[in-house]
Amino acid sequence: MVKLNKIYTRKGDGGTTGLVDGSRVSKADARMALIGDVDEANSALGVAVAALDGDPLARDLARIQNDLFDLGADVATPGEDFAPSEMTLRIVQAQVERLEREIDAMNEGLAPLRSFILPGGTPAVAALHLARSVVRRAERTAVRAAGEIALNPAALAYLNRLSDHLFVAARLVASRSGGDVLWVPGASR
Repeated sequence: MVKLNKIYTRKGDGGTTGLVDGSRVSKADARMALIGDVDEANSALGVAVAALDGDPLARDLARIQNDLFDLGADVATPGEDFAPSEMTLRIVQAQVERLEREIDAMNEGLAPLRSFILPGGTPAVAALHLARSVVRRAERTAVRAAGEIALNPAALAYLNRLSDHLFVAARLVASRSGGDVLWVPGASR
């Protein structure tokens, strides 16, 4: 259980931060860049949840926010053993598969895409698209980090599936309020 009585420790003043195993790394480390992007994605999801204002989808997104904290803990735990344990949080394949089931369920009633979609419409749709694009950046950072550190393959798959999830969620919410905002190639020439 996490217990924080004091927010500042001064340990990071020299540009390092602690990992789960007690080791310290530069705040500019690839691992920390990924943790930062996942944190930003989680914050963007929080904006989307607030914009959904009671929509049942908000409950699923709040659960995903919790998953993203688990993913951050996974990344902050060095090593090559990605099996979860009592003391080690790891993203597992079942979490990826849950996202896939939710994507399929949301996509079921949507019309097939016939154009690219502009990230706009209602505030909730725009917030979902913003969260999607931040998750895509976190995924790119994860791919880059995986070239330098051991990274749980399920965490990488989770980020990939999450951006798809948010894209379909945005389409679902848009379908309830006038539909997707479609790209019109060359419209402003």
